[in-house]
Amino acid sequence: MDDHLLRSSFGAAATVYAEHRPDYARAAVRWALEPAPGPRVLDLGAGTGKLTATLVELGADVTAVEPDPAMLTELRRALPAVRALPGSAESIPLPDASVDAVLAGNALHWFDPVVAGAEIARVLAPGGVLAGLWNVMDDRIDWVSALERVSGSAVIGPRDTLSSWRAATAAMLVAGTGLGTRFGASEQVEFPHGQRRTADSLVATLATRAGMLVAPEEERDATLGQIRAFLATRSETAQGEFTLPMLTGVLRVLRR
Repeated sequence: MDDHLLRSSFGAAATVYAEHRPDYARAAVRWALEPAPGPRVLDLGAGTGKLTATLVELGADVTAVEPDPAMLTELRRALPAVRALPGSAESIPLPDASVDAVLAGNALHWFDPVVAGAEIARVLAPGGVLAGLWNVMDDRIDWVSALERVSGSAVIGPRDTLSSWRAATAAMLVAGTGLGTRFGASEQVEFPHGQRRTADSLVATLATRAGMLVAPEEERDATLGQIRAFLATRSETAQGEFTLPMLTGVLRVLRR
C-alpha cells in the first residue's frame, strides 16, 4: 500500500488517536536521551503529543513538529505550553545545531531516509542523539500472539511486536546510509511497558492503525469484528479492564 496514503491517514482520526494510543515507557525515553549533550529536544512527527507529554514530564526543553494540521491541533490542545510547529522530517522549521536530541515516537519509519537524514543532522548539535521509539506488543504472551494472528498485518505489523521490531527497524539507522548518514553505530533496547484497556478500548486503539484507517469500511468492520469476537473468548480480556503487555523499543544513534 502507498506509504504516502498511510502516512497521511492519521489526521482523520486525530481525536480518537489522542484518546486511545499509548504513551511511552519513561525508562525508554530516559535511555534515549541519556547521551544528549543538553536538554533541547525535538519531538519529530509528534502526532497528538504522546511522546511530547513524557518529555515534558522528564524536564526536557521540548519543541514538537508535526505535519498534519488535525494532529497538531490535538497536541496544542493537550499541551498548550509546548512550542508546537507545523513541519516535517524533510523540512524541519528550526535553525542549524539548535537541538541536542531528536526523538520520533512511532514515526521514524515514515521519514524519507535521505532527505530527513540530512535535515535531522542539520538541526542536531554535535554529539546529539537521534532515537526512534516504538510501542510493541509482547507476543511472548500467548493471548497477545493469538491476537496478532487474528488481527492480520494491517493491524499488527512487523514493527508492532517484540519478536520482530528489531529486524524491522535495524536498517533504518545503519551508519553512513539513509537516515544514518552523519551518525555512528546504532543500539536497540526494549523497556517494559503496558496499557490499561478494556476489550472495547483495545479495539478502538487498533482501529487507529494506518492499515485500518485506509481500509474499505466493510473490510475494516469485518477485521475489527473478528478482533472483538476473539477478545470475548479469552479469559484475560473478556471482562473489565486488563493490561495490554507491551514494551517500548528504542533505536538510538549519535551525531558524529
